[in-house]
Amino acid sequence: MAKKGENFLDYTPAISPRHTWSEEDGKVTIHMEHRGLYPWIAQKFFKRPRISHIALDEMGSFIYPLIDGERTVEQLAQLVHEEFGEKAEPLYDRLVKYLQILHNNGFIFYKKKGA
Repeated sequence: MAKKGENFLDYTPAISPRHTWSEEDGKVTIHMEHRGLYPWIAQKFFKRPRISHIALDEMGSFIYPLIDGERTVEQLAQLVHEEFGEKAEPLYDRLVKYLQILHNNGFIFYKKKGA
């Protein structure tokens, strides 16, 4: 992900348009539609759902709506620290891991600098 000389805190995450999400009572749920041949087979023969609903925890529900393609990871970390304080520690480790999980599952992508 990060190349030599780049700082992950300077990355700008944005929410992927492939998935929808909703917020109810302060809790965010990501709706992931299963597309393709294998999911279709699983839906037909094994009664798997066409759409999975992934409920985020308190901190994830706070962060996800803030991912707007404008704020950097460092700015997100500052907002999380202001909201949760010591409860968010170790802040950077947790935030980076959370963003990596979102990125690996295709829920977010990183915008290039200057884009």
